[in-house]
Amino acid sequence: MFFSFEGIDGSGKTTQLKQLTARLEETGLSVVATREPGGTRLAEAIRGLLLEKSDSVEARAELLLFGASRAQHVAQIIKPALKASQWVLSDRFADSSEAYQGALGLDREFIRAMNAFATGELQPKRTFFLDVAPEVGFERRRDGTEDRIEARGLEFLTSVRARYLEIARREPERVVVLDGAFPPDQLATMIWEDVEAFLVGG
Repeated sequence: MFFSFEGIDGSGKTTQLKQLTARLEETGLSVVATREPGGTRLAEAIRGLLLEKSDSVEARAELLLFGASRAQHVAQIIKPALKASQWVLSDRFADSSEAYQGALGLDREFIRAMNAFATGELQPKRTFFLDVAPEVGFERRRDGTEDRIEARGLEFLTSVRARYLEIARREPERVVVLDGAFPPDQLATMIWEDVEAFLVGG
């Protein structure tokens, strides 16, 4: 089973992924928790290039680097884990490119085609989108630092959030929108209630 967690930085998605990982493991399931960009040696190297604040990356180059990272991530981590009947939880996946690089003005259809190519048309069974206002995300950052993408500011992240919500409206059977302003324990309970249906069905 493959689930992804999406949201702007500070939304709480990473916290919820960790909580779900622990709870699934408590049931005796084997879980692979991973992230994008990252998860493999190549993808982690790309992550460093993409998030380095001192470097300028052209928008199309940024999109293609995310695609390369995702292709390696799917081939080396996600598909082998699924083949081994493990559960895979990813902190970000293809929706992130449509939201973030789409907010740079890149063509949505091209982004979706690139994602399909990079993933072999693999999609999560469920995507949990933790929805918070950009202002809330900024306030929640513990260390006050920003990577290159976060440094684009509130207007950019507002556009990113709008694109996430567009994806959720387009694919309501896959994307679950959760109010990231809820307490973490309440969100974890809501997510677990949804996941339980997959445990029974799977």
